[in-house]
Formats: sequence, C-alpha cells, structure tokens
Amino acid sequence: MVREFAISLYLAFFKTLFIFFKLFPQKNKTTLVSSFGDNILYTAKSLEKWNTGEIVILKTPSCREDFTDLDAEIIPFSMTNISGFIKGIYHLATSRVVMVDNYFGFLAVTDFKPNVTCIQLWHAAGAMKKFGLMDPSVQTRSTKAQERFKQVYSRFSYVTVGSEKMASIFQESFGLTNAHILRTGMPRTDFFFDDSQIVKIEKEIAEQYPIIKKRKVILYAPTYRDDELAKPKIELDIERLYRELGQEYVLFLRLHPAVTWDLANYYPNFVIDVTHYKNINPLLLVTDILITDYSSIPFEYALLNRPIIFFTYDLEDYQKKRGVSDEYLESLPGPMVRDTKSIIKVIKKNAFQLEKVQAFSKQWNQYSNGHASEQLIHAMYTSNPAVAATTKPSTQTTR
Repeated sequence: MVREFAISLYLAFFKTLFIFFKLFPQKNKTTLVSSFGDNILYTAKSLEKWNTGEIVILKTPSCREDFTDLDAEIIPFSMTNISGFIKGIYHLATSRVVMVDNYFGFLAVTDFKPNVTCIQLWHAAGAMKKFGLMDPSVQTRSTKAQERFKQVYSRFSYVTVGSEKMASIFQESFGLTNAHILRTGMPRTDFFFDDSQIVKIEKEIAEQYPIIKKRKVILYAPTYRDDELAKPKIELDIERLYRELGQEYVLFLRLHPAVTWDLANYYPNFVIDVTHYKNINPLLLVTDILITDYSSIPFEYALLNRPIIFFTYDLEDYQKKRGVSDEYLESLPGPMVRDTKSIIKVIKKNAFQLEKVQAFSKQWNQYSNGHASEQLIHAMYTSNPAVAATTKPSTQTTR
C-alpha cells in the first residue's frame, strides 16, 4: 500500500511536468535513458555518424558509463538531482526519438506526441529468467500495478532483438506484435567484433591486473537475489578453489550492480573483486572460464566460444521466485552444477561443451554481426518515415 502510494505520487509529479513540457516546440532530437549504458553507448556512437540532430543521454544512478567521448548532453537523471530530473523530463517531452535500455515506470505516464518513436534497446541479448508479463511475481502485484506495467510496454514503438528467440520472448513478455520487433542485433555486441579495440583493452586489463599474465582467469558473475541485495551470500567455497586451482587460475568476482558489496578478501593473490569495473564486456575478453547462474552474460560470452559453467545451487527456489524457462535449462551451453566440488571437477577434467556454446551463440546472436548499432540507426533513419522525415542521413550505410 505504501509502495503504491509513493509510486503514484512520483508518477503524478512526472506526468504534470511532462504535460507542461509537451507545450514546448518539439526538436530534432534523440533522448536516450541509460540504466546499463553499453547499448546506449554504441547506439549513440552510431547516431553521431548520421545527421540525426541533438543527442541527449539521461544517465540514471545505476549507469556506469561516463559517455565522455560522445558529442552529447549528459544529464544525471534521478529524483536526488532535481534540476537534472526536471531537465530530463523536458527532453523526453520535446524529442522526436526516445530510446531506453530497461523498464522505466515513468513511461506509464509519458503520453508522447503521435510522431514520437520510442525504442526499447533492453540490456540483454537473451533471457533465462522470465520478465515482464511472464514474471511470476507480477501475479502478486496489485491490479493497478499490473495495468501500469502494460502502460509502460505499450509505449514501445519498437524493441531491438538479436534473434528470433528473443523476438518471441519480447512479444510474449511485453504483449507486443511482430510489427514492434526490430531485427537489427544488440548494439552492445558490436564490441566483440572490433579487433583493434579488443587488443587494446586486453592489454589495458593485463596491465591493471598483472597476475593474469601468468594465470588463467575464472570469472564468477552471479545474478542478484532479491533477498540478498544488502548482504549477498557467496556460495562458492573460495578456500577450496584456492587450494585446488590457485596455482593455475585467479578468480574474478563480479556481483550484480544492484548488490551492495564489501569483500573481505583473505586470498588477495587469488581473488580479485571486479564488481565495480564499469563494464563487464572487457572483463569477458580476458576470461578463460565463466561461472554464472541465471544471468544474461552467457549470451554474449558465447560469442567468444569459451567454457561456461552454470552454478545453479538454488535452482528450485529461484524458479519459484523468478521463473526460469525449462526450454532454456535444457539448452544450457555448459554443465550445470550444485557445489564447488563439482565446479573443480569440471575444470580439472576439462569437461566443457564448446559445441553447445557455438550452437547457443548462433541461436541467440542471430542478428548480432558486429554492425548492430549501425543497422539499428540505418533502419530508423531510412525505413521509418516518421523519423526519416526529420533528418538527412549521411552517406554512412550498413556494411
């Protein structure tokens, strides 16, 4: 009850300002709302290559990207920065194109002008957990909350996808039709096809963490649990990992950005906390073995064709709370284990399933070919009459 009341107040405030700012002249402008950052970053880079007009990025507190190399206006977007928040609402109300990379509740009250195109970039190339209308927890929310979710999803003119698998999931999860799907690939995956950038980044990370020049890297990157945001539990037996694998490997620990985390590190020559490293994709480049659970990381890591272990120690409980697709579990591109002993056994025996990793990547990264951000902008500014009429594209074309 209290939560819904607070949300109602927030949305009423947002709606009032949005309606007021809609009275202002609309501009040839794209406003991007960034929660995760990387899809926004690559999309904004491609926007710069086209004559698309003004670029504004509303950076939420969870976003780690700094966007300093972009020719864009960067605005802190949260209620704790009231001037930036109000300015952000102004830009949302006066833009011709709006792009978001997450679920944002304020979209429930953003009744955009008819010629506005709103694109959901999302933040994952695939889905293991159920979300949107398919999230089991939605059924426990109030009728008012469920209607609000549907209002948010109804704002999306398009959703970008990297595969037909994800297209069908979005249609079901957001209640969309096939006409809402842009099959242009996930912009953030362009990173894995930029060979010169990859060499540079691998060198930078090796200089930052010299130990990886001598040892292989195991990256443990679990998703968050709702009841562990303040006090996360690391179910890995780190002492045992150190004892049995410490001579050959180092362990990178990367918790979800939503988790509050202070590591008491008793094995500084083995465990490296990379939770606060701003973007996980560079870390994937130097990772030899990925250990995760219900995270979306494997969808992109699979592009590197390297080993993955799924540490699903709480599968039944997590399925009950968040929902995990049975079809997805059957197609996991790596062994599914329940304890540290089994993880060590898989690593020592090299019992990985790289042929499944290749098939998995082909299935989920179908349209992500290194030019996804370029393909998105090309589709928007040459194929969409409502947008194309407001801009004159450069000679840049999709390769």
